[in-house]
Amino acid sequence: QTFEKLLIANRGEIACRVIKTCKKMGIKTVAIHSDVDANAVHVKMADEAVCVGPAPTSKSYLNMDAIMEVIKKTRAQAVSLNESICCSFSSSEVLSSLSLQASEGVTFIGPDTHAIQAMGDKIESKMLAKNAKVNTIPGFDGVVMDADEAVRIAREIGYPVMIKASAGGGGKGMRIAWDDEETREGFRFSSQEAASSFGDDRLLIEKFIDNPRHIEIQVCIIIIYKHGNALWLNERECSIQRRNQKVVEEAPSTFLDPETRRAMGEQAVALAKAVKYSSAGTVEFLVDSRKNFYFLEMNTRLQVEHPVTECITGLDLVQEMIRVAKGYPLRHKQADIPINGWAVECRVYAEDPYKSFGLPSIGKLSQYQEPLHVPSVRVDSGIQQGSDISIYYDPMISKLITYGSNRAEALKRMEEALDNYVIRGVAHNISLLREVIIHPRFVQGDISTKFLPEVYPDGFKGHKLTDLERRELLATAASLYVAEQLRSQRFLGTPRIPIAQSKRRSWELSVRLGDGIYPVAVSKDGSSFSVEVDGMKLNVTSEWNLASPLLSVTIDGTQRTIQRLSRNASGDTSIQFLGTVYKLQILTKVAAELSKYMPEKAAEDTSSILRSPMPGAVVAVSVKPGDMVSEGQEICVIEAMKMQNSMIAAKTGKV
Repeated sequence: QTFEKLLIANRGEIACRVIKTCKKMGIKTVAIHSDVDANAVHVKMADEAVCVGPAPTSKSYLNMDAIMEVIKKTRAQAVSLNESICCSFSSSEVLSSLSLQASEGVTFIGPDTHAIQAMGDKIESKMLAKNAKVNTIPGFDGVVMDADEAVRIAREIGYPVMIKASAGGGGKGMRIAWDDEETREGFRFSSQEAASSFGDDRLLIEKFIDNPRHIEIQVCIIIIYKHGNALWLNERECSIQRRNQKVVEEAPSTFLDPETRRAMGEQAVALAKAVKYSSAGTVEFLVDSRKNFYFLEMNTRLQVEHPVTECITGLDLVQEMIRVAKGYPLRHKQADIPINGWAVECRVYAEDPYKSFGLPSIGKLSQYQEPLHVPSVRVDSGIQQGSDISIYYDPMISKLITYGSNRAEALKRMEEALDNYVIRGVAHNISLLREVIIHPRFVQGDISTKFLPEVYPDGFKGHKLTDLERRELLATAASLYVAEQLRSQRFLGTPRIPIAQSKRRSWELSVRLGDGIYPVAVSKDGSSFSVEVDGMKLNVTSEWNLASPLLSVTIDGTQRTIQRLSRNASGDTSIQFLGTVYKLQILTKVAAELSKYMPEKAAEDTSSILRSPMPGAVVAVSVKPGDMVSEGQEICVIEAMKMQNSMIAAKTGKV
């Protein structure tokens, strides 16, 4: 017996995850939501739902007065807090509200306010870690007051340095600086992002550990002075990141040996005990090439990547957090915590991976289908077909998790799951995720937080086709074209006028892919097509269900899952093949010969225009009409999904 009713002060996939566990435990749920989230999935799943304000998080999901009013109105006995509230515990208003409700018998799912405040403040948590004999990163332990002081401290520590918000997490309010100029700019943007996201603009500066791994330890602790149970639930490897935000996670890590794992686990538990921590939490470390590890921060909440820990340990962390909040002892001992198999998680975002490894995309999910038919796949999401991805919240679509008896099996299933994931209406990062998990360096476990910029120094360009893969794509596209031509000639029912059946068995086509134009010959043989490309013949077989968003095609015995995203009457078609979307033009030989007489549309000259690469809010304009600007000079600042981006001039000129 735990609680009769629990309020979820959260949204998205985490809210849905908590609601599912509550249903399993027989607990009624109350969801809060902003006005734009009225039709969100977590709202539909909950037993009750209450609107707490307009779209901006500061006026809804962070509106403590409104949340406290909902607690009283619905008579909820317990509350599950959202990440941003946990990150803003330096706010006296939040602390006093929570303390007041706690005194009135409302239980918060998580540690007490003292532990959250201590660990949510990076300056205080670092000092506590030192006192608890936890390894820490060298740096300045106080609050940085202004840009000049930031430069002075950075010089004393020695470049490169990491400038980051004292409150918060999730990569927000963090900048790496390699010189004085970057320190000044980093101080400005980090303080603005921290104030916007967490209501606290305090910053700290510490030495940047170059080329590290990001490995974290999941802990689960019950009230020390009551029961004394304390567990560390193994590690999660979170080194694949962009803009200090995790993209791919796995458990366990390929890098740790049992001795290092135990040492990290014991230090994580020691830190949690030092603040009388009482719930599930995560202690994050940076680990260098010699397996020296340094405390980074402690997250006093349910982490996005918690499913990989659940997969290899068999524990339901949400259920354990609810039981701990009620005062029950943990049901397990450290010796009971296994590492069974391997789990990998990919964060699927509504982002364009070809722009800075992922700039946000907004829109409506016109078609959405999760790959749950693939074995050993779990999808934690808070959206459905028809959902809107807006500028107000994190662009995460889902967490895609695969499990296997070993790492190779888990990665192979992830590859299959990504190929079978249907997302239409917004840009997404499936192509980047797929390339990461099949890259030789990743497969070998040779990774660090610099993996993406090292592997793609000129930015992500998508999958680079081998000659065989190019032929497979051309043959598949040509077969699709012919299958559609044949379908358009079929009649359902009996026509009033008898129609002669087409006896055509071969087609000569011209297919454009990138800068190349390829002659392709197709002949039909039953339900298969024999396709000649580059003088080589390929056999292409499929059920050719052209209405399905997924098409399973076998090419000379190799099975591929493709998606045809678009087509038009001019022969243009877009096909998702091996995770990447390729644009092709398929024409008959005669049409291709005539197409050279068609005039081409001139490309737009954008050198004199500053166009935002993403939707967002203009938070600062640094110039005015008539100003002379030089190439690379800041023109304005765009804030999108809580991240600030400086827009610069592409050339010298007058505004």
